[in-house]
Amino acid sequence: MTRIEDFDYHLPPELVAQQPLTPRDASRLLVLDRATGAVSHAQFRDLGHWLDPGDLLVVNDTRVFPARLHGMKDSGGRVELLLHHLPQPEGNADGAVRARATHRGRLRPGQVLHFGPDLQAEVIALPEPGVAEVRFAAAAEDALSRVLAHGEVPLPPYIHRPAAEPDRDSYQTRFARQTGAVACPTAGLHFTAEVLQDLGRRGIETVTITLHVGPGTFMPVRQQDYTRHQMLPEYFELTAAAAARLNQAQARGQRIVAVGTTSTRVLEYCASPQGFQAAQGWCGLFIYPGYQFQAVDRLLTNFHLPKSTLLLLVSALAGRNLIRRAYEEAVREQYRFYSYGDCMLIL
Repeated sequence: MTRIEDFDYHLPPELVAQQPLTPRDASRLLVLDRATGAVSHAQFRDLGHWLDPGDLLVVNDTRVFPARLHGMKDSGGRVELLLHHLPQPEGNADGAVRARATHRGRLRPGQVLHFGPDLQAEVIALPEPGVAEVRFAAAAEDALSRVLAHGEVPLPPYIHRPAAEPDRDSYQTRFARQTGAVACPTAGLHFTAEVLQDLGRRGIETVTITLHVGPGTFMPVRQQDYTRHQMLPEYFELTAAAAARLNQAQARGQRIVAVGTTSTRVLEYCASPQGFQAAQGWCGLFIYPGYQFQAVDRLLTNFHLPKSTLLLLVSALAGRNLIRRAYEEAVREQYRFYSYGDCMLIL
């Protein structure tokens, strides 16, 4: 059966983390051994204890941009946009930007939306309920700088507080370099300089890839048969240097440890019997139980929402029953869940 209902679970609302931990590596680490089914409890700062010398960590270097805009329609009603991507040509050749739109009253093509004295956008299409295509009244470069100035950190809806100035830093991983994500690849949030130094001493290196997290990662699965769900593609890049390092690791028999589901999807999308090749473009790979992994040997990941594509992905790697048991254990042990929460290492 491929019912999304089979990937539901109960989570007490008080276990949804509302604030990040300080220091970051103070988070807890649940270690799940696929070979034995054993569940162990640790601290993230002890990550190196659970990995082997020669393991290669693959991290996502995307950087979250302030994608939430609050403004007014030219008719006076309030409007909020959550941009799906940056206002750049790579998002859409005609300069259009897709966004989740929340508003009072009707929204119609031709309306002008005002987000400040120097940032306006025209609605050019309403392709589906709750989604608008807009075009900013400025060149892409100017529009980008104005969005970065006026936008708000797009914290997930399960964080029940307004985004604050500290979130501009705390909702970024220490690997963040390439601006373009609307959500953080949160498995990377736990790393500190001290943890990376410890991993280096143990012979564990990191390599970076890029996937600009967009709505595809978090879009709800609305089909009862989850195999009919369509992932929205997200922009990715695998450099020649990263591909060469990954091929070298596989040739040497080193394990590839994906840091997060976004890294996992890029690795699996780019893997082939001929090895990894440098690539960039749009990744719409949907991984669910039954998928045969070609690249990822181990996975570091946060805890995910019920009935989500992310929960399906980790279940594809470890099995539905084992993931269910691990999540039940995490709830009993009062782990912190979701973006600012604790994490799991699947061996």
